Amino acid sequence: MPIVTISRQYGAGGSSVAAIVADKLGAEVLDKKLIEEVAARLALRPSEVADQEERPRSYLERLVRSLSTLEPGMGAGWTPPYPDPLYDPRKEIIALTEQGIREAAGGGNVVIVGRGAGFVLRDNPAVFRVFLRAPEPVRTRTLMDRFGLTEADAVRKMHETDSNRAAYNHQLYGYDWCDPDEYDLIVNTGRIGYRTTAEIILRGVAEHASSSTPVA
Repeated sequence: MPIVTISRQYGAGGSSVAAIVADKLGAEVLDKKLIEEVAARLALRPSEVADQEERPRSYLERLVRSLSTLEPGMGAGWTPPYPDPLYDPRKEIIALTEQGIREAAGGGNVVIVGRGAGFVLRDNPAVFRVFLRAPEPVRTRTLMDRFGLTEADAVRKMHETDSNRAAYNHQLYGYDWCDPDEYDLIVNTGRIGYRTTAEIILRGVAEHASSSTPVA
């Protein structure tokens, strides 16, 4: 049962390619559904979970957290802006996200988009890990068309999102998000399109499964 993880540059068509691959495999796509599941378990709105996922924790936020655990008296006069200084909603979101990824991988036949899934499942030899990229002009035009953004806003959003994703993966898992050695396949969707990309992934999945099958 195939397990595919898709990491992607913003605007490179990760969700579109995942949908095609999943349809051909008869597999489930774990993308926004994972956000909804985590939100339900924590009684949060999906937007609140989405705001925390694939974003690094800022230096200021880490500082506030560390100050909240100081010995009594050391932070006199300062009150942390949290109802419970030991409760960290972001930590809970990440923990449940990783749990959801592992549960989905345990069942097999799933295509998981983003959320550091390739690194969460890094030691699982059954996983076929993909990275999708595309030239900036192609991604810029895609974002402009999809969201009605100006060129400047699309470029800003693209750089901000890619930077967040890279920092998130490095902060949590200690790996370079763009390191080609971390993937079984890297595809430039801007050159060959989504459907051809999906076909290449499917071929890779089949070859990976064949090479991973033990000989009797």
